[in-house]
Amino acid sequence: MPSANPLSKIIVLATVLAAGFLLIILSCALFNNWIPLLVVGVFLLAPLPNAICERYQHNDDFMSEGSGNAVVDFGRYITGFFVVTGLALPVALAHSRVIGLPAMFMSITGGLLVYGTIIAFTLFFSETEEF
Repeated sequence: MPSANPLSKIIVLATVLAAGFLLIILSCALFNNWIPLLVVGVFLLAPLPNAICERYQHNDDFMSEGSGNAVVDFGRYITGFFVVTGLALPVALAHSRVIGLPAMFMSITGGLLVYGTIIAFTLFFSETEEF
């Protein structure tokens, strides 16, 4: 199966990322409350622990590929914590009536688009080591 042009991948990812940021900014600007902008920071920080911990894993042994690695598991745990925080923060703000329900939905959708774009970018352009 032929792979798509890298330039078209970047254009699609940039469009989705812009749509995610647009939704988050609109959730703030339309309702004159800039607190949902915190979701951007949470979702931008979410992939960092996973990337850092995967960088520092130790696969020295030939058979260690199938066994778990505590550093990678810790990075996935912290990444999951950030993703759940990014989803729960607008829900908690809407529950306490700091933001409205439309702002909550727009903020969650925009945050998922931003996080999904970051993950898709790393999957599309990651270099795999082949021996």
